[in-house]
Amino acid sequence: MDQFETQQLVAAGLTLLQRCAPLVRALSGKRGAILLPTSPAFFTALAACDGRGAVLVNPWAAPAEIAHQLADARAGAVFTIGAFAGHVPRHIPRVLLDDAPRVARFAGEGTSRDVDLASHAGLAITGEPDAPGRDDEAAIVYTSAMAGTPLGAILTHRNLLENAGSTVAAAGNGADDQVLAVLPFAHLFGLVVTGAAPLLAGARVVTMPRFVPARAVELIAGGKVTEVAGVPAVFRSLLGAMERHGERGAGELRLCICGGSPLSADLQEQWFDATGVELRQGYGLTEAGPVCLFNRVDMANAPGTLGEPLPGVRVELRTPVPYDESGQARVDLAAADVSADAGEICVRGDNVFAGYVSGSPAGLAVRDGWLHTGDLGRRDSSGRITFAGVAKPMFTRNGFNVYPREIERAVSSMPGIDGVTVRELAEPDRESEIGLDVRGAVSEDAVRRWCAERLSAYKQPSVVSIR
Repeated sequence: MDQFETQQLVAAGLTLLQRCAPLVRALSGKRGAILLPTSPAFFTALAACDGRGAVLVNPWAAPAEIAHQLADARAGAVFTIGAFAGHVPRHIPRVLLDDAPRVARFAGEGTSRDVDLASHAGLAITGEPDAPGRDDEAAIVYTSAMAGTPLGAILTHRNLLENAGSTVAAAGNGADDQVLAVLPFAHLFGLVVTGAAPLLAGARVVTMPRFVPARAVELIAGGKVTEVAGVPAVFRSLLGAMERHGERGAGELRLCICGGSPLSADLQEQWFDATGVELRQGYGLTEAGPVCLFNRVDMANAPGTLGEPLPGVRVELRTPVPYDESGQARVDLAAADVSADAGEICVRGDNVFAGYVSGSPAGLAVRDGWLHTGDLGRRDSSGRITFAGVAKPMFTRNGFNVYPREIERAVSSMPGIDGVTVRELAEPDRESEIGLDVRGAVSEDAVRRWCAERLSAYKQPSVVSIR
């Protein structure tokens, strides 16, 4: 990964545990949390979580969101960097990994100390790429805020390893690949598709802590990248950078993967015209580890479709199930009728998550082993599935899920607010924008400040109307 061997990064995390007793005490009986950009240090932090469920926190989350996730998941310590450390509640110990895998700094228990990780060079770490993985917790990712509060989805080692291994097969990853990682590793699309899967195949991962389209285009044109994955907004940004800088070459690029939100035919055509490489669409969600469907490389690409189920994953279309105001399904999902050509996308396999941290009945349901995704699909004559909308109360913005009730809940707690309604505003370049209708004796500026302190950047309203 970048200039580091993966073994070196993992060994550094294990060394950190061996040489920092205060960290071990902080993590005793609790989970570790990772608040890091897309970087090699992420894998050092995963190793230092020592097989516990690592809470993967979006690096662009607001402090209030971070505090909720850490408290809900009972995190004992946070692995982060200096730039993000101020967003962590003061009472929670933190480990700064700005200089990982060489040095870490522990701050907590009333003390601060540097931990030399140099001895990791003597650790010999081996692993088996085809290991099935345990059913213990591996990662906690917050999502599914349909009832107003994000829920921590529990992914096991088996979930993630099975999905990564299936992704390797579907994407044709090999040791010669160089995968550009621009998505947050806190998002399973980024972690599994651009991190774990290529590393399992022995490939190199080139990380980009913050997505800079011009730099990404430079790497692609210079032959430094064979694979790139992203949401539609990423590929639109890359096309814009190519146009501005006159870069039209694809270098050694062989595979481009798009997911996270619907992909338009126009964008697929524009990308192929600019690079000569097809943009292959897939489908997944956090609770499914995340990848379910993909236009795999050993089959002809079918533009407009989500592709075929990954190896080991079963997909059926069933009668859609509506959700009530508490975010729960209104009927017994086990009795849902199976539809031959259209319905709710339902998924079964070792990739399906183990439930939510809180045990809340809100969120997505699993009945008889089938995950009911709340997404709708339609099967075409070839058997492939196309995306047909959502049955759950959410929409996407730049590839991230936006839950209206979560924003309404955050804004309604503001003094002077009498009522709040969130509207989805069509915006092709970002999938959707957020409209906020507020009733009360407040100003637009005050509402925006309130949102900025409590909600992630992608949840900020584009339009605020005061009534």
